[in-house]
Amino acid sequence: MAAPPAAAAPDAFPASAAAPADAASIDMQTIALAYGEYTRKSFEQTKSFVEKLAGVRSLDKAIEIQTEFAKQAYETFVMDAQKIRELYSGLAKQTFEGAVAQVIPAAR
Repeated sequence: MAAPPAAAAPDAFPASAAAPADAASIDMQTIALAYGEYTRKSFEQTKSFVEKLAGVRSLDKAIEIQTEFAKQAYETFVMDAQKIRELYSGLAKQTFEGAVAQVIPAAR
């Protein structure tokens, strides 16, 4: 199987997409990149799970692998959902502050 494109590599993921909501500039592309990173992680975890499960010979080991996968998938989801929530919050704050900055000088 071919390696993922360089743009999907963890090193290529912009720091601003993983930064807290008070980062200098957050846009929809930053949020889309965060979703893309979550999708990449989820795909890799699922691929690893299927590969491990394919080699299992006992029910106990299959249950152990499935439990490990479920825990890992949940933790990844929660962590990345928190990052994405912070990005949306930062974008909303940034947009609101921009709108206020335009209205206040106009009112004077």
